[in-house]
Amino acid sequence: MRARPDRRSSRHGIPAVVAYLADPVGPWDHETVAHSNFASGFGLALSALTALLTWVFVKAEWLRRWWYGVPSLLAAAALPRLTLLAPEL
Repeated sequence: MRARPDRRSSRHGIPAVVAYLADPVGPWDHETVAHSNFASGFGLALSALTALLTWVFVKAEWLRRWWYGVPSLLAAAALPRLTLLAPEL
């Protein structure tokens, strides 16, 4: 029996989206930068957890190999926002 995609799996991308939506208002807005960095780090941690769970489920043959793309895409979105595209003051 194959696992079907679930709507809950799309919720893992929410921290990465929040990190991209954060834009500091001015040089005094340190809070927005901190929240963006936290959301990016949290998205990266979720991608690591999702990759680990995907590995377990692929080994158990409940998922196919293409499911490795889900945590890869999430990490590919969170990592640049945490490093190269981080908001600056």
